[in-house]
Amino acid sequence: MRAMILAAGRGERMRPLTDHSPKPLLAVGGKPLIVWHLERLAAAGFHDVVINHAWLGQMIEDALGDGTRWGLRIRYSPETVALETAGGIAQALPLLTDGDASDDAPFLVVNGDVWSDWAPSQAQAAATRIADASAKAWLLLVDNPVHNPAGDFRLSADGVVSDGKQPTNGVRAGESANDGMGIGPGRDSTRTHTTTTTTTTDTSSRAIEPPSPVLTFSGTAVYHPALFRDLPAGQPAALAPLLRAAMLHGAVLGSHHDGAWVDVGTPARLAELDAQLRRPSDPRFERTSA
Repeated sequence: MRAMILAAGRGERMRPLTDHSPKPLLAVGGKPLIVWHLERLAAAGFHDVVINHAWLGQMIEDALGDGTRWGLRIRYSPETVALETAGGIAQALPLLTDGDASDDAPFLVVNGDVWSDWAPSQAQAAATRIADASAKAWLLLVDNPVHNPAGDFRLSADGVVSDGKQPTNGVRAGESANDGMGIGPGRDSTRTHTTTTTTTTDTSSRAIEPPSPVLTFSGTAVYHPALFRDLPAGQPAALAPLLRAAMLHGAVLGSHHDGAWVDVGTPARLAELDAQLRRPSDPRFERTSA
């Protein structure tokens, strides 16, 4: 199974730190953010990793090289201008499939500017779920941060993901979606779990389903290549419309991760995470690469 690390963002809110360094190379716990990902991927048995980059991208290549030191093969997908999430994945698709247009093997994608104790070894099980359900994506969801209290997506009891703004009871995943829904990892490491308490009257004989939680997209996902194949090469494209379209057909699955997850969006959060990793008071913040 192949993996891709998204590393093309400018990191405006991390300035001035990112004026002279790409965000994924900022260090926490004694090593760059992106190295935490590489170590975890290698420990989970991954061998092929693709990294896209734009802002100061050559610094990423110079720092990481070909991946040999981690037992990985790293290949790069440079972007002259940032292509957004979906556009960047679409451009890198030949590297993720070795140019085989018929390759339908799902691949793992992680944001380069987050830190999490989620184990990439679970990605293969997610890929199997995608294949068994003829789905297009599997998303790792986390509790909602202070920045995003309403969440992004609704996760049903059977693991189907739908738009977080759609009605709760009596509506199956994919029956409706809200065009105003935003996507992206929350921008704070302090998370609060929220669920909706709205109920509707079910006039049929079936039992009323309990409300499904609305959670935040962590930036980690497993995707089927078909989700991106119709995008024009080299053109910016957002991920949200693709996911919303797939949700209309119940083709997005997901799981809830209740472990440690930090979206390193500001210098203050970077410093806080660094302190936690150096002097862990929470056992989830361990200085291991497993």
